[in-house]
Amino acid sequence: MALVPFPSSSVPDDYDDRPSDSLDDAGAKMSFLEHLDELRKRLIGCAYSLLFGCVIGFIFVGRIQDFILQPLVAYLPGKEIIYTSGFDPFLLTMKIGALAGLMIASPLIIWQLWLFIAPGLYANEKKFAIPFILFSTIFFLTGAAFSHFIAFPWAWQFFISWETDYMKFLPDIKPLFSTYVKMLLAFGVVFQMPTLVFFLARMGVVTGWFLVKHTKYAILIIFIVAAVLSPGTDVVSQALMAGPMLALYAFSIAVAYIFQQRKPTEA
Repeated sequence: MALVPFPSSSVPDDYDDRPSDSLDDAGAKMSFLEHLDELRKRLIGCAYSLLFGCVIGFIFVGRIQDFILQPLVAYLPGKEIIYTSGFDPFLLTMKIGALAGLMIASPLIIWQLWLFIAPGLYANEKKFAIPFILFSTIFFLTGAAFSHFIAFPWAWQFFISWETDYMKFLPDIKPLFSTYVKMLLAFGVVFQMPTLVFFLARMGVVTGWFLVKHTKYAILIIFIVAAVLSPGTDVVSQALMAGPMLALYAFSIAVAYIFQQRKPTEA
């Protein structure tokens, strides 16, 4: 029996079971080596961004150091912080300059992160580029400000309150600044929760009701994360970390309710 050839016009060469706009939106598929090359480019971009931020940070490093340390020294009875190695003040200056550089470069670094993940997104998702960078930067800096002006001073005063006539609190600059930086970065990351929920809600991944229904699990995860991120093992630093996270989760529920995808109403 002769085989009847399938008409070539019935199945176009560019046939795909997805809608044409999905093909346009998804972008070209990248191979593993192309992903590595893209990652290399973004890491180089992050390095240049950090270098630019550090140059600006080191120009004003003296003022930044006074901004960080003078409020803390004001709480101490002796009005001074000690250092046990002659090299510590120089290292402190380097660390403060690097920290300031990271803060300044944070929008550029977030932009590089977006450029890395953008090729895998659809066109309707790529339009969130500017809000993503804006909200991420604002909430990161808000978390850092919360740590500097509220969380760390509270923890600092708690440590000082244990001073007695026979016990003097003489903080060493090295562990002091290390704790300060850990809290600053931890709060900067934690304050990204509303930004993350906003984009997940807009993409239809989560809803406000979903977050409400899983609140008890969220509380458990929050206290676990607080115990991991808090720089100390004391209850005060963990509570200072968990408290804002609970408030941010409640705020994120409101964000999800406002910006979640709506089901189309039936005619």
